[in-house]
Amino acid sequence: MTIPIIVGRTAEAPAPAGPYSQSVRIGSLIMCSGQAGFLPDGTLANGIEEQTRQTFRNLLVTLAAAGGVPERVGHVRVYLTDTAHFGILNDVYREFFSEPYPARTTVYVGLPAGLLVEADLLAEAS
Repeated sequence: MTIPIIVGRTAEAPAPAGPYSQSVRIGSLIMCSGQAGFLPDGTLANGIEEQTRQTFRNLLVTLAAAGGVPERVGHVRVYLTDTAHFGILNDVYREFFSEPYPARTTVYVGLPAGLLVEADLLAEAS
């Protein structure tokens, strides 16, 4: 028996910039592609706090498009360009997730010009 693949699509988040889906659900597992601080119209939010907030907004609407809710997120991966932004990340993260918090990995990377943060997640469908 083949488990159907459900592709989550929403105009509330930026369209993919390449050959990938915003989110995919296979059985009860939802995988949301990396999102950054872009508004749905393609403009980039200003500064680390607003980019981080928009990144998580984008993730949660792509999660919902595949049938998920924040309470069922199991893991979040965050990519920051500056170690000084870690505290801001934690503050904004608490606006979107509560205890028990999802598992999380945070790494420091180079991102395309202007991007300060990117994140993706794994969740169980609600």
